[in-house]
Amino acid sequence: MTDNRLAGATSPYLLQHKDNPVAWRPWGPEALAEARAADKPILLSVGYAACHWCHVMAHESFEDPDVAAVMNRLFVNIKVDREERPDIDQIYMTALHALGQQGGWPLTMFLTSEGEPFWGGTYFPRTSRWGRPGFIEVLEAVDRAYRMDRSRIETNRKALMTHLAAARPQAAGALPPDLAVTAGLRLAGLYDTTHGGIRGAPKFPQACVSELVWRAALRSGSAEALDACVLTLERMSNGGIYDHVGGGLARYSVDERWLVPHFEKMLYDNAQYIAHLARALALADLSPSLTELFRIRLDETVGWLQREMMNGPAFAASLDADSEGEEGRFYVWTPDQVARVLDRDACLAFCQAYDISACGNFEGASIPNRLSPPRAGPGAGAAPYPAARAALLNARQNRVPPARDDKVLADWNGLTIAALAEAEYLFRLEGVSRESWRRLAIDAYGFVMDHMRDNEGRLAHAWCGGRLTRPGFASDLAAMMKAAVTLAETSWSMSEANRFLADALDLGRRLDRDFAHEGGGYYLASREANDIIIRPFSPMDEAVPNANGLAAEAFLRLSHLLGDDRLAETSEAILAGFAADIVGNVFGTASLLSALDTAENAVLAVLVTPLEGDRSECAMALRRAVARLADPAIIRLEVSDGHDFPASHPLHGKTARAGRPTLYLCRRGACSAPLTSAADVGPALTHFASRH
Repeated sequence: MTDNRLAGATSPYLLQHKDNPVAWRPWGPEALAEARAADKPILLSVGYAACHWCHVMAHESFEDPDVAAVMNRLFVNIKVDREERPDIDQIYMTALHALGQQGGWPLTMFLTSEGEPFWGGTYFPRTSRWGRPGFIEVLEAVDRAYRMDRSRIETNRKALMTHLAAARPQAAGALPPDLAVTAGLRLAGLYDTTHGGIRGAPKFPQACVSELVWRAALRSGSAEALDACVLTLERMSNGGIYDHVGGGLARYSVDERWLVPHFEKMLYDNAQYIAHLARALALADLSPSLTELFRIRLDETVGWLQREMMNGPAFAASLDADSEGEEGRFYVWTPDQVARVLDRDACLAFCQAYDISACGNFEGASIPNRLSPPRAGPGAGAAPYPAARAALLNARQNRVPPARDDKVLADWNGLTIAALAEAEYLFRLEGVSRESWRRLAIDAYGFVMDHMRDNEGRLAHAWCGGRLTRPGFASDLAAMMKAAVTLAETSWSMSEANRFLADALDLGRRLDRDFAHEGGGYYLASREANDIIIRPFSPMDEAVPNANGLAAEAFLRLSHLLGDDRLAETSEAILAGFAADIVGNVFGTASLLSALDTAENAVLAVLVTPLEGDRSECAMALRRAVARLADPAIIRLEVSDGHDFPASHPLHGKTARAGRPTLYLCRRGACSAPLTSAADVGPALTHFASRH
């Protein structure tokens, strides 16, 4: 009987492998001790539950008794969920890059019994093909080298460990003025002017880069850069990367048109998609057709979250790409399948509107999309035939669904909470009720803060089935800081906002205590982490913003909201600590550059109202005027008249004029004249900013 020890794992991904004939071990000191005792190298396999190629390698190799027998004889085999242990993934992915390989998942690394890498790759086929050696050939070659050529192994090990431990470049001093703008405009030049997104294929949403380009467009007045961001959202929203039947965005598109997705749906992608849709909707001059499209996509995507991604009051991590052993099977349609649900006329109209044909656009079937919609007629709207789509969604529930990874990840939930709060706030300003969205955000926030922290306030990274994965990571605290600050900024109650701000401050203190790097910035792993060979320390964004970028932004916003310059100094130290990295790689450090933009252009917009939660037309008009600037560097706060700001705060002594809602714009310690007319907000901001 195989000694597979994954049955007690928390991670749904590890549990997918508990019945493999491979003698898998979870990561930990016991597995390393076993390798030392047996003088065997370690085979480390890192993946995640929704990963298509992870499933392919599992079916081809890890479920094959012959392959498993070789693995068990020659190696101690460790399986890791990259979402549960991003620190381990980052360490060994960095090592793979140092070997000159591009990286990806599954990540297959070979380690010494001390956990130190000496060689690796990604997916290996069961037998040689596509220029890749077969997996058994790889295993036997690594074993021979380990037994017979230790000097070569040692040379590789030393080189990789030197690379992992190498001192980072020293700070480059002060960052160049307007670097965020020049970098954002440079990145805008990489965008595809036909299809949106970065030119070429595959196409990823690149949310961090899009945010920086958006900011650069606002600062520079570049219509081209702003159009690049809006076009990207429009093409993603109409492409096959978007699920037109059930809502939600897939992880990326394999082609340059956003037509064919890699079908897994990740919580973090959809969180950032929601946030970017809301920001684009805030634009005062957005066309009616795009306004309709983005509103519908927001409704549909939040609807998908509510229908398919709730794990209690919080959000699950992902949906698989595969079902019944086939990638995308759950999502694609043929005309015959549509005809079984709709009558003849409705079927013909729907298939024409959504590019569903007998020849198909994906492996003999069709991915619904709106990339080439009819120019007129009933199929010309942003989301035509709602009754037909509802019927198809209902019919789709009878298919075997993709597996869901039920992990509640603190960092991904933090991004989702913030996005929902922003989207609900925008709809509220337009008089459209989406109160359930804010309730979703607050309930998820309460779950993470109440059920994923211990008595000392330490935040766990993951919750699944009542079990926690500890310790948490810097990304968890930084993302939950973002969530708390956003909930405060979108609240019309100062007492409620103060509770969120107090939480954000507490999370920031914990970040400083457990993750601070002596040169500025934060390690990914806590100082309590004792099972890794090195604490990862990087400013680079991945598909989500880097923890340091999130923290730099959150500390800046807190500084303005609380009138505490020390918090701004913390943010400045992060930026200074990574200055050389930022200058050297503006694409990879886009979230830090967005924080730099906030540092240089932040405006605190404070609405003082006669009554808390004032819904008078004057108050609503002032709120809308601020929102329609669509500027991420504007920091919002609402207080009722008589609120006592500290004497050091620029709002000290400011009141509602003549009992009317009054807006103050504050920057660098000074505030504008009181504003009571929405028409004055834009010009006042332009004039006020130009003086500073």
